[in-house]
Amino acid sequence: MNEKKLIEIEEKYGAHNYKPLDIVIKKGKGVWVWDINGKKYMDFLAAYSALNQGHCHPRLLNAAVKQMNKVTLTSRAFRNDQLPLLYLELHKLTGFDKILPMNSGAEAVETAIKAIRKWAFVKKGIPENKAEVVAFTNNFHGRTITIISFSTDQQYRKGFGPFTSGFKIAEYNNLNSLKKAINRNTAAVLMEPVQGEAGVIIPDKDYLKSVREICSKQKILMILDEIQSGFGRTGKLFAYQHSGIKPDGIIIGKALAGGFYPVSAFLTSKEVMDVFNPGDHGSTFGGNPLAAALAREALKIIKEEKLPENAAKLGKYALARLKEIKNSNIKEVRGIGLWLAIELKKGGTVARKYCEKLKDQGLLCKEAHEYIIRFAPPLIITKKELDWALKKIELCFASA
Repeated sequence: MNEKKLIEIEEKYGAHNYKPLDIVIKKGKGVWVWDINGKKYMDFLAAYSALNQGHCHPRLLNAAVKQMNKVTLTSRAFRNDQLPLLYLELHKLTGFDKILPMNSGAEAVETAIKAIRKWAFVKKGIPENKAEVVAFTNNFHGRTITIISFSTDQQYRKGFGPFTSGFKIAEYNNLNSLKKAINRNTAAVLMEPVQGEAGVIIPDKDYLKSVREICSKQKILMILDEIQSGFGRTGKLFAYQHSGIKPDGIIIGKALAGGFYPVSAFLTSKEVMDVFNPGDHGSTFGGNPLAAALAREALKIIKEEKLPENAAKLGKYALARLKEIKNSNIKEVRGIGLWLAIELKKGGTVARKYCEKLKDQGLLCKEAHEYIIRFAPPLIITKKELDWALKKIELCFASA
């Protein structure tokens, strides 16, 4: 079946909740993908950081096949031999006491919110049903009803009310705004250490450290969403490590299974996690043996192939190259590790046009809102491959 027919079928029978670039991918390997016509493209988005290890990493493929030949699902009604080992490896890697595995990133965020609320009631003494969580402007944590209840993007909210209560909004990267949002019922601060969907928004150098100090002083949990920023994307294993702090909990997902399977988790202290009793929370698929086996191998790849180090080195190089581009439509170029963005001036050419132009040149990226182009290649990318991509971007803006 040809490309046009496949797109027609998708448009006819699928919900129109996405607006993908019109490329039908058939195969992927490393940093490259091929469409149904055999044309080769470089993936410069990495499925929003789910593919930090690249497409179809052979070690992950072998781990998947090996586990699929044994057992894939037991539900949490029974134990399996892979989940305890994943727990141990995540503990050794991160230092967090407890892990609760889920599937999608949004599920892990919901899990964190439930833990926060019960901790607030059981441990902090906030009256039941009164706990509040402070979130931030331009946040993105998923699209469930509860999560969009504290989104500041009106498109995510319009038509989907009524919303879940119990959330306050502070301005991101503004400590005074955070202080004003906090009150005696504040249980936690939930934030991205770098805002991804907003367009790779990087806070001031000491911002996270100051937030940590505020939370510690007032016995407020500091929970960080590292779903996109984690596992090497920013040049550190986790983005919060750039600030020299440790949060009270982190939410992880995406690259946790390298694109083979949806695996996520909430990691926190024993004090917080132990508020859960059997039956309080769960997931049929969360923590299944296939997921755990894949996550274990994905973590080994990140460490053994030094993906954070590669992101730090090549990200610095890429950012310098992008900042040299001369184009009157560019407002700002920013980045941390291999997470980069070009923000365009409002009123000029929209980001989508550049993404379509780059697609025609064999480079796949995606806009963030209307005037930001974001780049997030697989962290296995080589300098030679990166140079190829940067040349495409430079030529695209030179001819714009």
